[in-house]
Amino acid sequence: MYDIITVGSATVDVFVDTDSELIKIKSKKEEEELIAYPAGTKQLIKELTFLTGGGGTNTSVAFSRLGHKTGYIGKLGDDSNGSTILELLKKEGIDYLGIISKEDMTAYSIILDSIDHDRTIFTYKGAINSLRFNELNLKKLKTKWFYFSSMVDESFKVLEELSDFAKNNNIKIAFNPSSYLAEKGSKYLKNVLERTNILVLNKEEAKLIVGCGSEKDLLWKLHDLGPEIVVVTDGKNGCYCFDGKSFYYIATHKIKVVESTGAGDAFASGFLSGIIKKNDTKFALELGLANAESVISGRGAKTNLLTYNEAIEIMKKTPAKISKL
Repeated sequence: MYDIITVGSATVDVFVDTDSELIKIKSKKEEEELIAYPAGTKQLIKELTFLTGGGGTNTSVAFSRLGHKTGYIGKLGDDSNGSTILELLKKEGIDYLGIISKEDMTAYSIILDSIDHDRTIFTYKGAINSLRFNELNLKKLKTKWFYFSSMVDESFKVLEELSDFAKNNNIKIAFNPSSYLAEKGSKYLKNVLERTNILVLNKEEAKLIVGCGSEKDLLWKLHDLGPEIVVVTDGKNGCYCFDGKSFYYIATHKIKVVESTGAGDAFASGFLSGIIKKNDTKFALELGLANAESVISGRGAKTNLLTYNEAIEIMKKTPAKISKL
């Protein structure tokens, strides 16, 4: 029996450091920030780093390091990048419960980092987009929790069918949608949201699903869609949570941000781990924050993921400020 099985993407990420500039473009409705490069030029790369990423494997590694027996469902290509990911999972003590495809390539991301460490990500979804529910070995899916990260297009149906499977097998669901899914709206996500126990997403994604409003409004509206606990993150501005009884806010610490990729995965996995271990919202928020702040203090989505003991030590040394709203 697994504690958690994660479902989602697995990628090889290449981090590209350049001397790009961040520019702002204003219109009547909004202000947009763009990373810019001079047209028609050859740009020198300051540093090139290859690491693994993807919401499915980022969170599976996080859960495993936090002490949970973990499995991962995905779809990899029968290629060198797929082998790299399988080696990582084995090293981290995670069982691969997914598919190896001879027709599709493993997902790949190029992450452009500007001078101010604002990043733009180009992602090739690859094999994961062709994952289908009937490919899975359901007998192996004995778990207490499913953790759903983003699955788009046809592969989203896998999450819907796993939601039905979870309902019939007394499995709880944590869901962390991306902006790709959030912009589809609440009707598109209805079948999954109705069966979700814990929903974690950022403020922009929350607005895409339920529209504008205060943090409390967003939490209320999302809670009404089905989830028992809703967490809305807002970057350096902190995080908001409603657990069905109380509203909470947790402030971030002032730390040096090296790279922000994987912060959401680290927070969400830390939060769910805290709920599983102690069933305490405040503890879960603090564990999520410790994990996320550790990740953004280094390069890569997995590099600085914490063990449970490491997280507890950080929480003791630098307690977070949590207040009820």
